Amino acid sequence: MRKRGILFVVTGPSGVGKGTVLTEVRKQKDVYFSISATTRQPRAGEQEGIHYFFLTRQQFEQKVAENGFLEHAEFSGNCYGTPAEPVDTRLEAGEDVLLEIEVQGAMQVHQARPEAVRIFLAPPSYEELEKRLTGRGTETEEAVRRRLETAKRELKLAPEFDYIVVNRTVEQAVSDVLAIMQAESCRAERALLDAR
Repeated sequence: MRKRGILFVVTGPSGVGKGTVLTEVRKQKDVYFSISATTRQPRAGEQEGIHYFFLTRQQFEQKVAENGFLEHAEFSGNCYGTPAEPVDTRLEAGEDVLLEIEVQGAMQVHQARPEAVRIFLAPPSYEELEKRLTGRGTETEEAVRRRLETAKRELKLAPEFDYIVVNRTVEQAVSDVLAIMQAESCRAERALLDAR
């Protein structure tokens, strides 16, 4: 067993299917899935401590002041952050950790943890992303428009990541993510570090 786990960061624009793909990945790979904190309101079916930790803006800002997040970002008027302590604990115990975060947050994690493996989940096309976002029916037209504007900027950052997975079908995207995770666990430098 490796002495230290691998931190995998999966990101991509809103509506690209991060949650759907990673739910399937987690069914096939034993990995600690970090639960983010957010100030947004829960969507139908979302539960506290399972999908997110739902915080008020005041609670969130207090945690930021205490350096309690590995990363944090504001996106579409809401704050999101990754609590640092559970991630660090799992990595030190030799467990792989999977983060599903927004692009801003992924860039912060890279600065704080350059060893993190960064995977950008991309849509087959901008038009397909637009279709997925409007098809959700969970947000106003204005909110969808803001998300699409943000997505345009985020898609330009994709080449800065270690891997790009195009989500044409959930099955293929899941297969690609699992292949990346397997390959990273076999990297020579990890094996050499663990042999010391």
